[in-house]
Amino acid sequence: MAEELLPEDPEAEAEAEEEPIKQRKNGLYPGVSDELAESMRSGWADTDLHGLEPVEQAAETAARRAALSARFPGERLVIPAGNLRTRSNDTEYAFRASTEYAYLTGDQTQDGVLVLEPREAGHDATIYLLPRSNRANGEFWLDGQGELWVGRRHSLAEAEQLLGIPAKDVREVAAALAEATGPVRVVRGHDASIEAALTDKVTAEHDDELRVHLSEARAVKDAFEIRELQKAVDSTVRGFEDVVKVLDKAEATSERYIEGTFFLRARVEGNTVGYGSICAAGPHATTLHWVRNDGAVRSGELLLLDAGVETHTLYTADVTRTLPVSGRYSEIQRKIYDAVYESQEAGIAAVRPGAKYRDFHHAAQHVLAEKLVEWGLLEGPVEKVLDLGLQRRWTLHGTGHMLGLDVHDCAAARREVYADGTLEAGMCLTVEPGLYFQADDLTVPEEYRGIGVRIEDDILVTEDGNRNLSAGLPRQADEVEAWMAALKS
Repeated sequence: MAEELLPEDPEAEAEAEEEPIKQRKNGLYPGVSDELAESMRSGWADTDLHGLEPVEQAAETAARRAALSARFPGERLVIPAGNLRTRSNDTEYAFRASTEYAYLTGDQTQDGVLVLEPREAGHDATIYLLPRSNRANGEFWLDGQGELWVGRRHSLAEAEQLLGIPAKDVREVAAALAEATGPVRVVRGHDASIEAALTDKVTAEHDDELRVHLSEARAVKDAFEIRELQKAVDSTVRGFEDVVKVLDKAEATSERYIEGTFFLRARVEGNTVGYGSICAAGPHATTLHWVRNDGAVRSGELLLLDAGVETHTLYTADVTRTLPVSGRYSEIQRKIYDAVYESQEAGIAAVRPGAKYRDFHHAAQHVLAEKLVEWGLLEGPVEKVLDLGLQRRWTLHGTGHMLGLDVHDCAAARREVYADGTLEAGMCLTVEPGLYFQADDLTVPEEYRGIGVRIEDDILVTEDGNRNLSAGLPRQADEVEAWMAALKS
C-alpha cells in the first residue's frame, strides 16, 4: 500500500485550504515544491457526469422519508452515515454506511449526513456530502481522502440527480446544526462530530425514540427490498454450491478455504458478506458463532456453513446448511439432522400473517423437545421440559430473527412490536432451529458428542402464508446428499 503525500501538520493543511501550496519542510512526508504544486493544479480533463438516472430505490427512499416526516412533525431530524474507522495505524476498515442512513437515502457515502428540516407542513430534506476534491488548493492529491488516492466521488450536483435530494457540502453541516433552534433528534453512535454539534440540543431519550421508530419501520419490506433480499439469497445459494465443489481442497487445507470460497462469490456478485461467515467443521459446529474458521475439515464429519451475501444495496441473506463432508450422513448424524429438519418444517409452517411472532419458535422447540425426550436425554412429559426450558442445553438459541439491511434487522424495535408482536405480509425472517451436543458433554451418549446441526432459511411472510426465499438449496437429508453428489460429479 502506497503512503500518501500529506501535509506534515494540521496548521499546514489549514493554510492549504485558503492559499496556494507552499514549499513544506521535509518531515514525515517529502517536501512539495512550488513547481510540483503548480503542475498538479492544471492539465486535468473535465470528468463531470450528466444525465444520471436516479438510483433504483429513489421512489422508495422518498416514501420512507415522507413517513418519517409525518411521525416527527416540527422536529429537525439528523441521520448520519458514519465515518471511517481505523483498523491499524493508517489503514481503515472498509466503510459501511449506517443502516438508518442507507434506508432513507439509498446512499452509502462515508461522512454523509441526512437532515430533515421542519417546515410548516412536513420537512425539507438535505443530504450533506463531501464534494469533489479541490484541485486548486491541493486537496485532490495532498489530502489522505483526496480523489487521487481513494478514487473519484460524485459531485453534489450528481448526487442530487442520483438520490433525488438537494445536496450541500458536509463541511458546513456541523456549524449549521450548532446554530439551529427548535427540537432536534439525531441517530446516535455513528458520527461523534455531529453529536458534539448538537450536545446542548438533544437528549438520549428523544434520540432513542427516533432510532426505535426507524427500526420498526423496516419490519415490513417494500417491493424493492424483497427483490434485493431474493437477489442476496440467490447469490448465497450459488456460494453454497461453490463450497461443495471444493470440499476436497478444504480437507487439504482448513475451514479458511471454505470461508474464502464463499467470500469470492459475495464480492463478485454483491458488496461483501452480510456478516462473518461461520464455516464450522466437526466439533466446531457446536459453537454457535464460530468465525475463527481455522480448523480442520475431515471426511466423516459435518460442516455447518452459516453465510450470506450482502447485495450492493446492503440487503443480506442468512442461510445455514449442515453438510456431510464425505457427501453422506452417518446414521447418528442423519438421526440428529432429521430431527432438526422436522423441527424447521414445523417452524416454517407456523409463519403466516396474523400469527404471533413467537409461534414459529414454539413450534420448532416443541419438536426438538419431543426428540430429546424420545432419545432418553430428557425425562418427559414434553410440556414440563418446555416449561422449565430444559431443552435449551442443546437447542441454545431462538429459532429466528428479522432480516433485511441488517442480518439481525429491526433490533432496536420495542418488544411489543417485535418479539411479542404479530406477523404481517412483507416481513422477512429466518427459521433456524438447531441441536448442539458439545464434545465435552457427559450427559449425552458418546456418539452424540461433537455433533452440531442447524438448518436455516429466509422466509417471507405473504398474504396467504409464506415463501421460502432460499428454497433453491435442498434441506431434506436425501436431497442434500443427491445435490452434493451432482455438484461433485
